[in-house]
Amino acid sequence: MTASRILVTLTLLAALATVTACGRKAGLDTPYEAAVQARKDAQKAEQPVPPEPEKPVEDNKFILDPLI
Repeated sequence: MTASRILVTLTLLAALATVTACGRKAGLDTPYEAAVQARKDAQKAEQPVPPEPEKPVEDNKFILDPLI
């Protein structure tokens, strides 16, 4: 009985490791960059173009930023 539990546990761990490795291997897009890309994709596909995104404001430094 313990051998079957060990086998099930190892199988579940292998499946979990496989699933967590899926995804895009690149930096994350900001919402502004994603909106600009969506506009470009819509223009290429000749679909309705989403509204022009607003440029983000400059990020102000906060005293606790170095801790993050």
